[in-house]
Amino acid sequence: MGVSLFTSRIVLQELGISDFGVYTVVGGFISLFAFLNIAMSAATQRYLTFDIGKKDFKALKKTFSATLTIHIGIAVLILLLAETVGLWYVNNKMVIPTERLVAANIVYQFSIAASLLSIIQVPYNSLIIAHEKMSVYAYVSILEVSLKLLIVFLLVFLGSDKLITYAILTFVVSFIIRIIYQMYCRKNFPESKYSFQWDWVYYKELIAYSGWNLFGNLAVVAKVQGSNLLLNLFFGTAVNAAYGIMATVNSAVNNLVSNFQVATNPQIIKSFASGENRTVEKLMNQATKFTYYLSLLLIAPLILNIDFILKLWLVNPPPHSAHFILIILICSLVDVLSKSIMTGITATGRIKTYHIVIGFFNSLIIPIAYILYKFEYSTNPNLIMYIWLFFSVISFGFRLLFVKRLMDYDIKLFLAKVLIPVFRITIIALLIGIGIKHLFQQINFSIFIIETFALCTLLGIIIFQFGMESNEKKLVLRAKDKIISKFIYKR
Repeated sequence: MGVSLFTSRIVLQELGISDFGVYTVVGGFISLFAFLNIAMSAATQRYLTFDIGKKDFKALKKTFSATLTIHIGIAVLILLLAETVGLWYVNNKMVIPTERLVAANIVYQFSIAASLLSIIQVPYNSLIIAHEKMSVYAYVSILEVSLKLLIVFLLVFLGSDKLITYAILTFVVSFIIRIIYQMYCRKNFPESKYSFQWDWVYYKELIAYSGWNLFGNLAVVAKVQGSNLLLNLFFGTAVNAAYGIMATVNSAVNNLVSNFQVATNPQIIKSFASGENRTVEKLMNQATKFTYYLSLLLIAPLILNIDFILKLWLVNPPPHSAHFILIILICSLVDVLSKSIMTGITATGRIKTYHIVIGFFNSLIIPIAYILYKFEYSTNPNLIMYIWLFFSVISFGFRLLFVKRLMDYDIKLFLAKVLIPVFRITIIALLIGIGIKHLFQQINFSIFIIETFALCTLLGIIIFQFGMESNEKKLVLRAKDKIISKFIYKR
């Protein structure tokens, strides 16, 4: 997270607001075509983990080969879409300075190549996570961000056109990471040796599951990238730069939090595959609570000092960045409450109605925002983020209803054990934050460090004392003792 935020500052400085906006909107545009891959990724993760939970390793090998075949097909399809419809849109509809159109096309081509590599990489990543080899996942992730940090330093010294240089180097990092994941899987998991098998019934099952993911995930991609394109249409690349900064902050926070979810998701799916429904419910509740607390510890200091942080981080942040970030961080806290619930729904395999309903809500965001921008609020870029927040709350309520219907989830227990405690802690965090801001009238780097340390320390103590049950406190203390003992042993 730290590297991601640091590199964004240097990239913004080196590219400038306009070129950074070009990279954000052009590089992000290819994600619109990746909706097929996102849908299939969920199916890949679910079926591989499910097979391991059932200890059916023959089916596991079959699943891996089948999903890899499908992902290769998706890569070919996305290549065709990107080089036809996508290329036409970039050159004819995007608001890009004329003198940067050639550079934008080169960025677009390397973004396509990086996207294709990430698509084919999905089955390998999913296999590592399904086997719960979290240390490998962590080490490769650390290597990836280290290489991205190296890119930033190279960007300062290399290239007459830094936008093009940045796109090329980003592709090189994607290629290196893709090779590492494949080599590790080939060496450690026999089922990762690809063999083409034509089993239409099984392919049909995988594609059908992905098909119902398709509408929901297409709506999410349309929401994220459609918002970027809509802002480009009404406000130009300067606001796209602010949106890109918001996306960077949101991605940095969510990636750290999501990695906690990555560790819990396989356990939820495997427990469901074994028929241990009460264990599934317990895991979902604990994962939701711990993930929310982790998010709050990260987000509270950001919200408390967002203007100072942006100036410290970016020196001259793009206009509207602070407002975008504040709203998306609140959206993130709402969405965190749904993460484990979504895993539980995915584990059941009965996702048709769920994705249709949630996808419908997400698909409303762009047309509603377009109408409001067109006729009423064409001078307020922040509006679209408020619409995001509204539908995040609505979607959370419907997810609770779905998980109740699909796996007899105890909503009353969720309210008592999860929602009420986290809501109580959030109110306390808000009051502590307001108190600290009143205590320190002015802000500088030293005061910022003191405020952040005080807020996180007080919040951590309150979470432990009042936000956890006795068995959860024991889990935390046991984890602490394990970490300390490992450290001392290594010393």
